[in-house]
Amino acid sequence: MQTDRDMPPTHTIKPIDQPPDSRAPTAAMLKADIDSGASGDKTEVFDPGMAMLGTCEEAGGHPLTPEQLAIARREETKIRWSMGAGKKSYAHHHSNLALYGFVGLIAVVAILVVGALLLDWA
Repeated sequence: MQTDRDMPPTHTIKPIDQPPDSRAPTAAMLKADIDSGASGDKTEVFDPGMAMLGTCEEAGGHPLTPEQLAIARREETKIRWSMGAGKKSYAHHHSNLALYGFVGLIAVVAILVVGALLLDWA
């Protein structure tokens, strides 16, 4: 396999670990909480973004304080999960229900096609 030496390898499919608690959390830690799946919003893989969290606030002259980031991390992780399980979806529960339905649909179509061919042949 040939690679492009000008482009660094991306690791977008590797699971992301949730960062530990800290007295001085950063916007990168909040993003890692979301990327790790701890917030329940997405699957547990790296999500490359053009602008990191907190960029707009920093550009506007009011960067997020560690206290604000601590509140955001707590709201995104602990408090959300204490209210019950996350939203139901195939991605979060690693269910293959959609795959089984698709395979079943293909099987039904195949049976109908074979049945139609047998009726036409007889």
